Amino acid sequence: MRFYDRESEQELLRDVLQQSKREARMTVVMGRRRIGKTELSLRCGDETVLYFFVGKKAEALLCQDFIDEITSKLGAPVLGQASRFSEVFRFILQLSETRAFTLIIDEFQNFQKVNPTVFSDMQRDWDLKKRVSHLNLIISGSVFSLMRKIFEDYEEPLFGRADEKISLQPFSTKVLKEILNDFNPNYSNEDLLALFSITGGVAWYVTLLLDRGKTNCDKMLGALTEENSPFVGEGKNILIEEFGTDYVVYFSILTCIASGMKTSAEIKNELGLDNISSYLSRLEDYYGLISKYQPIFAKENGRKVRYQLNDCFLIFWFRFFFKYQALVENKAMKALDAIIRRDYSGVSGLMMERYFMRKFQEEGKYIIGKWWDRRGFNEIDLVVVDPIGKEAWVYELKKDESRYDEAAFKEKVDVMVQQTPELHKMKIHLGLLSKDDM
Repeated sequence: MRFYDRESEQELLRDVLQQSKREARMTVVMGRRRIGKTELSLRCGDETVLYFFVGKKAEALLCQDFIDEITSKLGAPVLGQASRFSEVFRFILQLSETRAFTLIIDEFQNFQKVNPTVFSDMQRDWDLKKRVSHLNLIISGSVFSLMRKIFEDYEEPLFGRADEKISLQPFSTKVLKEILNDFNPNYSNEDLLALFSITGGVAWYVTLLLDRGKTNCDKMLGALTEENSPFVGEGKNILIEEFGTDYVVYFSILTCIASGMKTSAEIKNELGLDNISSYLSRLEDYYGLISKYQPIFAKENGRKVRYQLNDCFLIFWFRFFFKYQALVENKAMKALDAIIRRDYSGVSGLMMERYFMRKFQEEGKYIIGKWWDRRGFNEIDLVVVDPIGKEAWVYELKKDESRYDEAAFKEKVDVMVQQTPELHKMKIHLGLLSKDDM
């Protein structure tokens, strides 16, 4: 698959590259695994790029790999048998005093296990050499909690050292449509919804499906449980390092949320955990995997708090692969395929809601949310507010338009407007959104 999107990120990287020719620059690229950080970094615009991958092996072995890369790409004098990364990094800074080039360090957070003193050593040498060096340093990492700690915790050595930070997001709905159209010009909106539901716009998942000819809903769903499907263990692969030994508890909580449990009380009752709030707080604030939300315009500390899993693919993975892990372990993939196809309609309804929310958010001019009353009986799927134009669009979402009851929906909207003072002076528009509007 060709390289799509990322125009603004590439422009930023090119600008930083030019700045680095005057003095060294450090750019941090963060994002979940499979989002495309490495490919973006390699497209920084420089002709001379060193690429260091921080694997989980002895520091001395890593250094030898790095020395080989330096020798191969720069033809520089051999550094020797360096056994510490600090020696390699200091050598690179010295080289860049007389020639400009780019260094990409990928999976940077792994230094935490290889040798945690790397961060303080880098800070010392960076501060000493930045003004006289011409290094374009791009640091990439995918363990969200560790990368945030390394660069955003004021007690850490590299806090404040990054000149630019890029938080790489999934493809927008517009780009996702463009990609699917390139592979299947006759795609249906059901196909588009399936691609969004399974991948959430994550580049590697999109590539994995479309490059293998899985361009319609039926084929995409079938790909999930094929023999040697990479989707089967993907959730565990990307999260196990985040959670460590507590992963079972966190996985159980995420399974509850993915299955439709929205409140801490529901999750507590399901799992029997007394300290559920502390786990939810860490999932939200430290790991960035869930977010809490309230009815639109509700007070910040209100009691109507609900939780949602932010990542579309992980919703899918926890809802099917982790929940039915007994089938996975017994290689009963035909049975799992039947369950996915049986329950997909309900999951895709939630994903359609996510799709439209993202679509409106991408326009950058609306306040977007949901609404429900204190008892949770009256619920509005989507509220889109233009605070400047004083207008609000209130939508019911239905995959099947025939199930839309305009009169019943208007009654719910009247209740919402009555209980929401911020909407009293706004022009209210009612509408239906379905697959046809994607």
